This record gives sequence, structure tokens and C-alpha cells, in this order.
Amino acid sequence: MLLVSAICLVVSAVQGSQLEIPRKFGESQHTNNWAVLVDTSRFWFNYRHVANVLSVYRSVKRLGIPDSQIILMVADDMACNPRNPRPATVFNNANQNIDVYGDDVEVDYRGYEVTVENFVRLLTGRLPANTPRSKRLLTDEGSNILVYMTGHGGDGFLKFQDSEEITNIELADAFQQMWAKQRYNEIFFMIDTCQAASMFQKFYSPGILSVASSLVGEDSLSHHVDPAIGVYIIDRYTYYALEFLERVEPDSKKTIGEFMEVCPRRVCISTVGRRTDLFGRDPFRVPITDFFGSVRRVLVSDDTVNVTKTVSASENVVKQTAKAEKFRFGDLLPIDTLLKQSKL
Repeated sequence: MLLVSAICLVVSAVQGSQLEIPRKFGESQHTNNWAVLVDTSRFWFNYRHVANVLSVYRSVKRLGIPDSQIILMVADDMACNPRNPRPATVFNNANQNIDVYGDDVEVDYRGYEVTVENFVRLLTGRLPANTPRSKRLLTDEGSNILVYMTGHGGDGFLKFQDSEEITNIELADAFQQMWAKQRYNEIFFMIDTCQAASMFQKFYSPGILSVASSLVGEDSLSHHVDPAIGVYIIDRYTYYALEFLERVEPDSKKTIGEFMEVCPRRVCISTVGRRTDLFGRDPFRVPITDFFGSVRRVLVSDDTVNVTKTVSASENVVKQTAKAEKFRFGDLLPIDTLLKQSKL
């Protein structure tokens, strides 16, 4: 009796520990990659924010994440803006080397669809039933998610289109709902805005690695002006982050830790903020493609696989009978009965 009680206590302790730590952090357990890329600024003078988000979009697509697993939110359409001297293009370099708009951009939330409500509903999965698949974040407990945000911000908030804002508390609570609903395995949160590090200060959910373009009290600065357009076309932090990503290939050995060290203060003119305490792995052991790519894990086996199923004689009789019953015709009327009915 005492032995049984002891066993029950051990089992209860193990179950309790599994409830407290439902997932194992160490080696990545992710099975799929998603990206949520958000530009929150409108108006022509915010051209650089659109270029920021489209540049990251271009990088993750090049590294293998398909459009079906990218949610792109762009608050304004700079490619079609009447002030754009080169219609249907968005460049992130004054030399016009890379058109980040390209010819296959799929924007999921555009213009006034880019709101705090839609963003939070997207993350937490609380969307109306008639929402199309392209506007849904269909992640699960095996998903690694890149969340990139750019726009105008301050201490503890990020503005959406100069009309509303999301606070760092609201964002932290949205990520906690995602964790509770098993909507992610790990998140890499990346933000380029003024006082950007304030946006990850309130995070408390496990599995989140964060990097920000500036610390609290610092501004994030633009990189350069394109004289043909007359506005700044990309921000400093995103410019140097993309310079790093351009050297990454799908089979690259570069790590997310190396990526988090791009843009030192002497070139960024702001201090890049990092938060790693919620993340269960050493960033310098995490391949950058765990978040920016989509590397499919393939299990190779030499074992013979039997793809046919042996059906016993009795099972075959049952199946044949069921098939016959399914298509059984009704009894026909006798011919003399039909003749009598025709005479009537």
C-alpha cells in the first residue's frame, strides 16, 4: 500500500512539472516557419518605413518562407503614390540596386486595414469567421514566428497611422495568449522605431527572443536620402540588418546571435537593444534560418515501408457485401402488374 502511494506521488509530481513546462527548450522543436511583417505608417514622408518592411519581406521569401506563411501589413502604398517618380517600385538604396516591391508582392492587410485591433486579432486568432485564409496566422505549437514591426514609436508604445497606438503591455498580453493557445514554438521579435527596446520590456511569455533598433530614451535614425525621391528611403538599423541578410543563403551556418550584433552604435547612432532571458537557447547556436528561412527537416530511413494493407478473407466479404448493399437496386414489379396498370 505504501509502495502504491509513493508511485502515485511520483506520477503526480511528474505530471505537475509537465504542466509547468509543457515544452522543452534546448534544441528547436519547430516544424514550420511564419513571418508577420508590419509597417504602421502612412504618408509619403514615411516612405522609409514601407521600404523597411518590404526589404524584410523580400529577404524571408528569398530564404524560403512562402507567401502563404507570410502576413504582410502595409499602411500605405508607396509604389502607387502619385509623388513616386518611378511608379510600381520601392527602393531601399539610393543607387536603385534593389526594387523591394518587385512583381510578386502579396499584401495581406493594406491601408486602413492596418489597425491595432486587426493586428491583435491576427496574433491571437480571434478573427471573424468569414476572414479569408490569406489574412489568418495559422500557426501551431511547432511554429517559429518572425515578428517585424516598423513605424513611429515612443516609450512603451508604437503608433498605428497617427490615429492609435499599441502599448508594450498590450503586445505582451497578445504574445501570452498565443503561448496559452499553443500558437507558437519560438518568436523572434524585431522592431525598428524610436525607443524601440521599450516594446519588449513587458514580455513575460517563454520562447521569445527580441532585438530593437534603439534603447529607451534614444531615437532611431534614417540612413540616407534618395535625391530623385526627396525623402529618406530606409532606416539605419534595418539597412544594416538587410546588408547582413543579403549574405545569408538557405544552407547558411550564420546564427541569430551574429545577426543580433549588426549595426553597432558607431554606425547606427543608437544602441541596439536585446533581450534573451525568455529564450531557451543560446542565440549563437541558433541558425538564422530558424526564423528567416524555411528549412524542411527530412527523415531518411533505409527500412522497408509496406504501403499495402493485407485484407483477410472475412474482411473482404464484409467490404464486398457493404459495396453491394450501397448500390442495391429495388425489386422490379412483375410484368403482368405493369400491363394491368397501363390498361387502367
